[in-house]
This record gives sequence, C-alpha cells and structure tokens, in this order.
Amino acid sequence: MRISDFWRLMDDEFGAGYSRVLSSSLVLAGVGGRTAEQALNAGVPPRQVWLALCEVQDVPPERRLGRDVKPR
Repeated sequence: MRISDFWRLMDDEFGAGYSRVLSSSLVLAGVGGRTAEQALNAGVPPRQVWLALCEVQDVPPERRLGRDVKPR
C-alpha cells in the first residue's frame, strides 16, 4: 500500500478533516505506541498503520479495503 492509498482510505472512512485529527492524535499500540503520523514518518508500512487504526476504531473487516470504485 502506498501512502496515497492510506490517505484515500482514511478520508473515505473518517472524512477529510477528521482523518487528519485522528492520524495526529490517536496513539496506536499496534505501531509501537505512536500516532499514525509518527509511525508513517518513522517508516512503518502504511498498510500496518491502517490496520492498526482499523483495529482501534472498530472498522468492520468489509470496509478495511475501502469502498468499491466502479471502473470507467
């Protein structure tokens, strides 16, 4: 997963404004007790950060891959 995919998933799930607040304030045990922002800046893979965030925020498994985008 690329960082751009991480932010797309964050915005889709939590909204553009709240996703930034969450990423900078919510401490995630799954990435070493860091915020999502800190973990990404430290080189933790975006997929690992996303899954840790999903776990803490109780994102249902069926939404962890993001919303379906119909091909053009």
